[in-house]
Amino acid sequence: MKKDSLQAFEIQRFSNGEKHYINDILSVEVPLGIKIQWRDEIRDISVTMRTPGNDSELALGFLFTEGIIQSFDDVLKIHANVEDAEDSSVIVEIASHVHWEFQKMQRNFYTTSSCGVCGKASIDAVKIACPIILPQKRWLLKKDILLSLPQNLRSAQESFEFSGGIHASALFDLQGNLIVLKEDVGRHNALDKLIGSQLMCQKIPLFHEVLVLSGRGSFELVQKAAMAGIRFIACVGAPSSLAVELAEEYDITLIGFLKADRFNVYSGFDRVDFS
Repeated sequence: MKKDSLQAFEIQRFSNGEKHYINDILSVEVPLGIKIQWRDEIRDISVTMRTPGNDSELALGFLFTEGIIQSFDDVLKIHANVEDAEDSSVIVEIASHVHWEFQKMQRNFYTTSSCGVCGKASIDAVKIACPIILPQKRWLLKKDILLSLPQNLRSAQESFEFSGGIHASALFDLQGNLIVLKEDVGRHNALDKLIGSQLMCQKIPLFHEVLVLSGRGSFELVQKAAMAGIRFIACVGAPSSLAVELAEEYDITLIGFLKADRFNVYSGFDRVDFS
């Protein structure tokens, strides 16, 4: 746990008919700018409200899931913007062979991150950007392992234990062992940090891992998972209708309302072993 990810506030708490002054620990939320340096030109790409920590991974994951870079080989350098102390941003220098159009990227970002004008337009935009070729081999996840994942996730959430106000994205193997976990006040940022970390390790696509989300399953999260080749998503909360449609389109198993004793399967039914 990083100290700069948490902050103490003096608050008033009313409990059992009495008022008390206590210190409460909250998750920090501050802006991060993501910039691209390409052929000696620097462009502002996005500003996101995030919890400090893993900023390089966050930037990489964002650029990958938005289809700007295809692999870590497209990246020459990642560094903080040291020229302006008041500008909290990360600059990702990408190779000259990477071809991207700033205006096109803005339109695609609106479509994928804001769900576009309609569901079909949003799913079509993901199809255009997604570079993953789906594998033919299928595998099963035992129901008992699936049911164990919420507690395994909670046990690994360091910042949540202090603040109670932070999202998590975690990867587990098919035996229920934790591979990596990332936390952030933004659910999208947590997943970008996770995907960025795996991109750095040259481990994408993630065909044989299980993604567990601490909250609900939105279209944007399924879109990011699809870009990384993830085939199995388990959400502690509810999925959205468009998230289910996208999961069906990409043959992704989507689990919702995952608890220690129950879960719902919304798509990809044949990856869950109920025996």
